[in-house]
This record gives sequence, C-alpha cells and structure tokens, in this order.
Amino acid sequence: MGFFANVDIPVLIAFILYLCIMLGIGFYFSNKSKKMSDYFLAGRKLGGWVTAMSAQASDMSGWLLMGLPGAAYATGMGNYWIAIGLAIGTILNWAFVAKPLRRFTEVCGDSITIPQYFQNRFKSDSPVVRMVCAIVIFIFFLVYTTSAFVSGGKLFQVVFNIDPNNDAYSKAAIIISALIIVTYTFFGGFNAVAWTDLIQGLLMVVTIVILPIALIANTPDFSAELLENTPKIVAEGADASGFMSMFSGRSAVSIISDLAWAFGYFGMPHILVRFMAIKDTKEVKKSGTIAVVWVLISLTAAVLVGVLGRAYLDSQNTVLDAASMELIFITTVKRLFPSFLGGIFLSAVLASIMSTADSQLLVTASAVVNDFYTIVVKKETSEKKLMWISRISVMAISVIACILALNPNDSIMGIVSNAWAGFGAAFGPAILLSLYWKRLTIKGTVAGIIGGAGTVLIWEYILPDSLAITSLYSIVPGILVSLILTIAVSLADKEPSNEVQEMFDLAKQG
Repeated sequence: MGFFANVDIPVLIAFILYLCIMLGIGFYFSNKSKKMSDYFLAGRKLGGWVTAMSAQASDMSGWLLMGLPGAAYATGMGNYWIAIGLAIGTILNWAFVAKPLRRFTEVCGDSITIPQYFQNRFKSDSPVVRMVCAIVIFIFFLVYTTSAFVSGGKLFQVVFNIDPNNDAYSKAAIIISALIIVTYTFFGGFNAVAWTDLIQGLLMVVTIVILPIALIANTPDFSAELLENTPKIVAEGADASGFMSMFSGRSAVSIISDLAWAFGYFGMPHILVRFMAIKDTKEVKKSGTIAVVWVLISLTAAVLVGVLGRAYLDSQNTVLDAASMELIFITTVKRLFPSFLGGIFLSAVLASIMSTADSQLLVTASAVVNDFYTIVVKKETSEKKLMWISRISVMAISVIACILALNPNDSIMGIVSNAWAGFGAAFGPAILLSLYWKRLTIKGTVAGIIGGAGTVLIWEYILPDSLAITSLYSIVPGILVSLILTIAVSLADKEPSNEVQEMFDLAKQG
C-alpha cells in the first residue's frame, strides 16, 4: 500500500501549499541574518504585531490544538482552570516583564540571550551563571521540542491515514515533521521564526474559532446531547456528573495546580526573547493588547473544541479511546470540512507545532553557541563561523529530540507540563527579581535557578506517584524553592557593586 496510499490528495495539496510558504519565508531571511544578533534577535527590530503574534504562537504549540482539547474531551470543563491560569500569566507577563526586560537587556551589555543577560546584569566575569542557564535550557527544551515532534507525528498519522500500530510509518511521520521544522529554522533564524509565527498565529486563531461554531451547527439536538448524553460516557475514572462543571470533582489542590501554570510565563526563554527583540518599548502596549486578546480567544475555544467535540462525536455514536483523545481537533475537522478547506484547517495544527518548536530550537542553539561554545571551546570566533555553528546546533538538537520523540513515554499534555514547570521554576523568580530588586546577586540567581530546576526534576521524575504531595503541580514547589534560595543567598552575599546598582537604576529609568 505504501506511505501515501490512502492520502486525501486535496488535503495533501493544502499542506504542501502551506509548507511552501513557510519554507519560502525561511529562505528569504537566510541572507538577512549577517550576525548573531540578527539570527537570534532579528536585530531588535520586530514590530508590535509580529512580536505579539510570535510570542503567543510560540507559546501555545501543538498543546493548544491537541493537548488541551484532548484533556477537555476526556474530563470536561474543569480544564478551564488551566486556561484561566495561562490567561492570567500572559497578562502579568506583558504588564510587568515585557517593557523592563527590553530595557534591561539593552542596557546590560546589549544581551542577546537570557543567560548572557544574567551575566551582564551583574557585570560578572564568571561564566558560571551562563553555563548553568545553558544546561537548564538544553535539558527542558529537549523535553519541550520532543512534544512538538510527537504532535507532528500524530498529525501526519491522521493526514496520511497511517495505522498508529504500524511502527515504521509512525516513526517516519515524526521524522517528516521534524525535518520540516528544522529546515526553515536552520536557514532563516529569528526573523524567519517570527514572521512565520505571525502567519501561523492568525491561522490558528481563525481555525479554532470556526470549529466550535461548526460543531454546534452539526450536532443534532445540541443542548440535550451536551447536557444529558455526553456526561454518561466520559473517560474512564472521570466524574461523569461533573463533565460540564468547573468545580465538580475538582479538589483545591488540582485547581491551584492548574492556576499555577500562570507562573511559567515569567521563565519561558522562547517567550522572553520576543520582549528582547521588539524594536521599541513604545510597541509593548500595543503588542500586549493583541497578545492578550489572542490568548483569551484561543484558550476559550480550545476547551470548547474538546467539550463540544465530545457532544458531536457522541451524537454519531463515536467514542475516542484514551490513545486518540488528543486527536479530537483533527478528527472533527476531517469530518466537518471539505477536503481542501479541511487541509487548510489541519495546517493550523502544524502551525501550532512549528511555531513553538522553531523558537525552542533557536533558543537552545543560542544557549549552546553563545553561552557554552564561546566560553568553553573558543572565545574568539568570527561572526560567520558562529552563524554556521548555530545552524549546526539546530540540526544536532533536532536529531536528539527526534530520537526521544520516536519512543515517547507520556502524552503531549504531560510532556509540555514538565517542561513548562522546569522553566517557570528555574528562571521565573530570577527574571522578576532581576528587574525589580536591586539587592539581587549573581550567587543568589545561580542558587535559585539550580534549586528551581532541581526541584521540578525530583518532583516529576524521582518522587513516586503514590505520594500525596506529588498531586500538586511541580511548578508550585519549584517556584517556592527557587524564590527562597534566590532571596536567602542574595541577602547572605555582599551587596552588588555601586556600578551594578547604577546600571540597575539606569535601566529602571528607561
């Protein structure tokens, strides 16, 4: 039969058209990245719309159209707590981090990466903080990028009608999705990533708004199906009576855990670099407004896709098994829309995957090259050589993530959850305190980053699931440990030099 034997040709044409546009953008910007600041920050020249859409598109990943709708399909409206937490985090991030981080990173030695910013923030000659940050970024972005490749593999399985039990074809699907993402990131750098994110973000929000409307319109006796029939066949182990309630069956710990997703935003390197790249702090207000509106619409619609999709499929006597629940968006699109239009809408899933994976690859490469290679291997290297080392790093990181994706041990939601907690706990307190606390020291920053990341790793991968405390999302203890260590070690350390404090005042004044 072959890999393409059962492919819907109009869907394939829509995919190819979309991918050609994305790759074309990558090749267009390949000659515009002349130096490291161009490749990793677009020369700090991003406009308001591009910054906003790039930040939020890179934020949401395949999790928005697969992980969150899948969770809502399985357990219902209780998943809105995660959406609320993420909305709160987005608002706070744009309100309290975007503008000061843009000023601080420029005043502090024109830093082009988060690790470099931390070193420059304290005018330190020690590379320790940059190397610690680079290691944390490498570890958690490998996990995060793996989730993107897994999402891409599942998408191609559906598009190409691949039997999930066919191991060879399933792995081929993952490799194809990885190759597509890597190609335009390899050539175009940050400019290509940001401009493709703009297109992808618009496609994502249009698609995710249209689908719930179509689900309602195509579900016979919609209200009865949603309120009466759907709760009777929720996922095994779920509280059937609480499918349409945000509170039923939800403990205080689970609600706190969901809302705690908000804290992750303060430590997400692939989102923070968007703030660093915006051309002017005057653009921040406009970008923030666009970003918040996009997030509120997208998160609300994503949960609705899962809940309404359940009602629609129930009306057709179809129930997705546990392994297929994260395909609720893809499954309903294929059933409701004509082939070519369906292909465009399915491209939105690929857009959500690509818009995050490309950013993660770029940030990880920047950490490897700018914060590891130039310090440990060779300090004096030409810009041209560093550019090629950066591109090779993108390839190498992709290969490792792809290998991990071939044998995933968790759902998309679970993989993203772990990486989100790791970054939020490691970098969140350090970023906030670096912008608002003059007494912060480099030793306190390093201690907090190590403590936060270590706590999440222990919580997620070492402590047994049978312990009651592990039901609390790991970002909560991770943030607390990081915050306590950062403040305690900074207070025990000597005060920052007058020069560092003067630089802090200068950045605060704008």
